[in-house]
Amino acid sequence: MLCRLALGEETIDAASFTVIRLLSGALVLLAILAFSNDKEASASRGSWSASLMLFVYAVAFSFAYISLDTGTGALILFGSVQITMILLSLVSGNRLHLSEWVGVIIAFTGFVYLVLPEVTSPSVMGFLLMIAAGIAWGMYTLKGRGSAHPLKDTAYNFLRTIPLVIILLVITIQDAHYSAAGVLLAVLSGGIASGIGYTIWYIALGGLSTTQAAVVQLSVPAIAAFGGVLFVSEAITARLTLSASMILGGILLVVLGRFYFVQRKLNTKT
Repeated sequence: MLCRLALGEETIDAASFTVIRLLSGALVLLAILAFSNDKEASASRGSWSASLMLFVYAVAFSFAYISLDTGTGALILFGSVQITMILLSLVSGNRLHLSEWVGVIIAFTGFVYLVLPEVTSPSVMGFLLMIAAGIAWGMYTLKGRGSAHPLKDTAYNFLRTIPLVIILLVITIQDAHYSAAGVLLAVLSGGIASGIGYTIWYIALGGLSTTQAAVVQLSVPAIAAFGGVLFVSEAITARLTLSASMILGGILLVVLGRFYFVQRKLNTKT
């Protein structure tokens, strides 16, 4: 939402938004890390591959939203994230139970129903860029599932994007334009929504399977919609209620289905 607001109002260009977003994320996380109790020298510090996925996601996401509206971009992004994570899970040997497949379908149908009024025919370039962003985010998420030190890993992932950020800045600086409002939105997107938000996401991933992580992310548009109800006095519509029920019901089915089959397997062994 912050990205679409900044670019839709043309308060900043896509490259500058990405540069400020990643730099502010790195600075905020390093500041938090400096005051944290995580001083373990042997602790993991992210990875270059995760940092590359983070950079690809951020760049592709920003440039995609130049030509996509919010609903269309969200549909392409979350669809490609889900498909990427579920396919990689299947390739790695994990198999989805029937209840998980049903939950995935119900949740995704509810998500499509929620964003459908805002969906328009996307531009080819915007479509491809948002698919790339979704694939990169899916892979970044999977790389964070085994993180024992989410704050440190996320901070160093952001830090490692700086060489790529500098290259992007050099390439695009001649076309840069920005305003105070655009810079503020980019800082909020990077320091708060991305830096702190991604740390919390890495923490949450420790207790989720790949499929659960993929499906849970579909709750984001519903949460954003209810945020509009609470903070912007938007109306609670039948569409919002039904779609949110489908999304949350589908997520619940995936989570409970996985728990049931894991418990049954353990009981069978004992």
